[in-house]
Amino acid sequence: MTTERITPPLRAGERETLRAYLDFHRATLAMKCDGLTDGELRGRSMPPSTLSLLGLVRHLAEVERTWFRRVVGQEDVPLVWSPDGDFQAAYEPGTATREEAFAAWQAEVEHARRIESAVPSLDATVYAPRWGADVSLRVVLLHVILEYARHNGHADFLREGIDGVVGP
Repeated sequence: MTTERITPPLRAGERETLRAYLDFHRATLAMKCDGLTDGELRGRSMPPSTLSLLGLVRHLAEVERTWFRRVVGQEDVPLVWSPDGDFQAAYEPGTATREEAFAAWQAEVEHARRIESAVPSLDATVYAPRWGADVSLRVVLLHVILEYARHNGHADFLREGIDGVVGP
């Protein structure tokens, strides 16, 4: 499987630019996992870290679900991987498979796109319980982009450790 990644526009409106950068980072995560087996995706970085590519995919499914469904959409849904609200559970893939993790992640991305597009303005605010404050949709989009950017750096190192593949 080869993931297509589209470069964000250099001149566009703010919302179009934020959406494009978020999709760019989503595609980057998928690219880092292209061509790897379930076992390789579960491979851990180095002791004592338990970080793996599959764990990152699962974590970012939780990020999408939390910020878009639970915060912006105000849906009363549990976390994907932990009914007890333990955000760290996603990092522990156990016997999870690529198919399972990517299906959950892609479903959350689709929910996120639907919810974000229904909000009329980047200035619309929602309450973020974790931060104890109202935040704008703009801040939510920026925060999720930053989550992906940070974790894509981890993904780059993890992929390099598996088979030497580095790059964009």
